[in-house]
Amino acid sequence: FGKVIVGRGAINQKGPEAAFLAALHAIRASGRKLPVNLVLVAEGEEEIASPNFHQIVQTPDVLKALKTCEGVVIPSAWQTSNGAVQINLGAKGPMEFQLVSTGAKWGRGPAGDVHSSYHASVDSPTWHLVQALNTLVSPDGHTPTIDGWFDNVRPLTAREKQLIAQTAAGNSEAEAKKALGVKVWINDEPWQASLERLASQPTVNIQGLVAGYTGQGGKTVLPGRAEAKLECRLVPNQTFKEAEAKLRAHLAKRGFGDIEVNVSGGYDPTETAEDSRVIRAQQAVYSRFGVPQTLNPRLAGSWPGSVFTQPPVSLPAGQFGLGHGSGAHAPNEYFVVESSNPKVQGLAGSTMSFVDFLYQIASVR
Repeated sequence: FGKVIVGRGAINQKGPEAAFLAALHAIRASGRKLPVNLVLVAEGEEEIASPNFHQIVQTPDVLKALKTCEGVVIPSAWQTSNGAVQINLGAKGPMEFQLVSTGAKWGRGPAGDVHSSYHASVDSPTWHLVQALNTLVSPDGHTPTIDGWFDNVRPLTAREKQLIAQTAAGNSEAEAKKALGVKVWINDEPWQASLERLASQPTVNIQGLVAGYTGQGGKTVLPGRAEAKLECRLVPNQTFKEAEAKLRAHLAKRGFGDIEVNVSGGYDPTETAEDSRVIRAQQAVYSRFGVPQTLNPRLAGSWPGSVFTQPPVSLPAGQFGLGHGSGAHAPNEYFVVESSNPKVQGLAGSTMSFVDFLYQIASVR
């Protein structure tokens, strides 16, 4: 893609944020007045599922300022190699949590690590945790089986399926697989079906699993503690509170009530109408830049848009920006500074797109 900056946060989220701030500096340096008023709200806990962001947004002075707004955007830079962008009309909601199994809490197994020979007569908190984890998904390894998990899941609408079909037609499956380092989708599904699954299905994912000794060679130990880090992705009309309650009830019903469930953060899914001014302004700017665009019902990932789209704020919210970056959360995460691809904007083009967006949102009726 050209000259890039590499490092954690390059695309998620520092590069696009820097481009937006550069746009504000450029307008000020030119002696121009901003075409709109801005309310800037920032948080530092998005990667741990924003446990306190709702408190910030609902602080009286912040809420009063937000009530004067037309909508909310977070800066992005997600152009593909052919220059195309997706306009996201929502995102899944996350629930971040940790499951901890200990002999002390279970009342079985050792209070601490003991010699592995005792496994013939002493229970294993590690296997106890593994067995609990196995109840959360079906044998296929991905379909959630938590009691009542799908009770409130809203199926894709006809319009959402239509939008996904357009996305499938306008984007490269091969490029998506290459970016993820995968050869096939779940169940060997075709491209469009996999995108429908991505938008519509809630998930239960193990982020990490640790117990006992994991260094070089072996160690004859029966661990007294095991823990797993997990996250769930929620879709409309699930809620964060509902998901937590169902998870706890599911484990308790199956004899795993002793396992600690430590929920560290989460929030509800978010949705924004495609006819909102925020979305229409994005479409107009992308069209002016000659950028192919598709509407996407929702991101498979999450951002705390629900603190804006739900009461008491109740504003449309989404992402906007030209440019490119990838590898979020990976050591080689990057953001394009000087683009060698004429279809993809670098930092200057990304900055200009934000200038255009501010003027466009001021003129949309």
